[in-house]
Amino acid sequence: KQKVVLYVHLHCEDCCNKILKNIPFDKELKNGVKDLVFDLEAQTVTVTYDANKTDVPAIQKAFAKIGKPATTQKPEHTHHEIHQHQH
Repeated sequence: KQKVVLYVHLHCEDCCNKILKNIPFDKELKNGVKDLVFDLEAQTVTVTYDANKTDVPAIQKAFAKIGKPATTQKPEHTHHEIHQHQH
């Protein structure tokens, strides 16, 4: 099992619940997401996943799908800079 810390804009418990209800069940992730730990203060979600079934880009895509862009690096600007620059 692998872990990744994703920076996600979390306003409240509702945001967390939305993620909990969607991410582990996203078909693209093939049940690869095993655990989600939220930190509202740090604005992070620690995702424990099965690397044989899914990977970080797929997890990020699932977050983006529900309107919660997730980045692996701490965003320098909150609120405004949500767009991901693809390399």
